[in-house]
Amino acid sequence: MDSRQLYQEMILEHNKKPRNWGMLGDATHKAEGLNPLCGDHIHLSLKLNGDQVEAVGFEGEACAICKASASMMTVAVKGKSKADAEQMVQEFRDMTTGKLDTAGPHHLGRLTVFSGVSELPTRVKCAILPWHTLHAAFAGSDTASTE
Repeated sequence: MDSRQLYQEMILEHNKKPRNWGMLGDATHKAEGLNPLCGDHIHLSLKLNGDQVEAVGFEGEACAICKASASMMTVAVKGKSKADAEQMVQEFRDMTTGKLDTAGPHHLGRLTVFSGVSELPTRVKCAILPWHTLHAAFAGSDTASTE
């Protein structure tokens, strides 16, 4: 299976059945993400236990790429330390903007299916929005925007 086909299947799967959908009632951190250009609008909630991401959830109205990115992000950061999750935020941003070669060392695992987004400039912000929102939540900021 080529990478484009895998990418399309992962996007469709996570868009149809997003993981960690819904807001946490006992969240310690929250943020809202907005991409004014396309209308993606997500809400992210986290529960940190010390430095560990114990739980994470999201909901909102977003395109398939944004929703799939958020779904896969929540799976990837759950159980990680805040520092490890922040490192993934940076690596994901770098990968989707063409600055990270996924053949080299990274911590993204299956998230590398999004590497092809770097060839679709209009979709990069869709894929990155959940990650900007996660970073904002960690920083104690209420909102994140792609603009």
